[in-house]
Amino acid sequence: MKRSIPILLLILAVCFSAYAKKYNHKPMAMKKTIPLGVDVSLHGRRPFPPNNPWNEDISKLPVDPHSGAYIRSIGWNKGLHPDFGTVWGGAPNGIPYMVVSGKQPKVPVTFTYADESDPGPYPIPHNAPIEGGPASTGDRHVIIIDRDHWMLYELFGAYPLDGGKSWKAGSGAIFNLNSNKLRPDGWTSADAAGLPIFPGLVRYDEVVENHAIDHALRFTCNKTQRGYIHPATHFASRSNDPFLPPMGMRVRLKASFDISKFPPQARVILTALKKYGMILADNGGDWFISGAPDPRWSDEELSTLKQVKGSDLEVVRTGSIHH
Repeated sequence: MKRSIPILLLILAVCFSAYAKKYNHKPMAMKKTIPLGVDVSLHGRRPFPPNNPWNEDISKLPVDPHSGAYIRSIGWNKGLHPDFGTVWGGAPNGIPYMVVSGKQPKVPVTFTYADESDPGPYPIPHNAPIEGGPASTGDRHVIIIDRDHWMLYELFGAYPLDGGKSWKAGSGAIFNLNSNKLRPDGWTSADAAGLPIFPGLVRYDEVVENHAIDHALRFTCNKTQRGYIHPATHFASRSNDPFLPPMGMRVRLKASFDISKFPPQARVILTALKKYGMILADNGGDWFISGAPDPRWSDEELSTLKQVKGSDLEVVRTGSIHH
């Protein structure tokens, strides 16, 4: 019996060590409070439940039978284009976002497309960043995340009124980041496809801090068809050409594509494109990938994504087309 005590103590020590490593190291890092501010780190917290389409591993899904036609319509020899980075045109390059607390006062918003917009009010600070800057003539997206209630508020064509006491916008949508609920079929959002924008952005904290993106990305192309695939709920085209891509179409980087020689920031993005792919969300530049601006991005590293051509991609089958 005396000789069995050291063995028992050793077993207990090993068990305690494993317990401490499991419950005192990794979970503590995940419990960091998301800071308030513009383009801040989410400390590994991922929007939407694990089984949400944005978070789905699509690396093993079958290739869509129209993949080749879809890819050619966008650009067989065109390269990916990182539509984000440091600065472009005198403004932060990309779609910014802002994290607020659950106590942020809400303000009224009036919408051009009110019948397909969530009425709000929205918790928008007076200094909320606008895509392209205050003088932008572009999409002027405004994205707000309520970290305490885990809610997402997004506007398209947003303009502050009376110093930000109220806002006007083309359209707007509110998403519960704990839910998989889609918008009603036929409804837009702050994006043409009726999708949330924020979950599809490439963010600096993911790429450089976490060294991994664990969700699909958002991309655009110039011509689309009059149809959408869930989780998209809206189209933005009059064309019935079946070989043009529908909104919500999902594309992945071919598994055979060698990413080993790409620089670190680009390699993280390409790894995500193999596992999670990217979802067509709006009409715009062909193969333009969306992200959030950050002065710490390496525009030089991001530009290497342009080496990836449409021919290196494939469309996966994720559902039927709604017209």
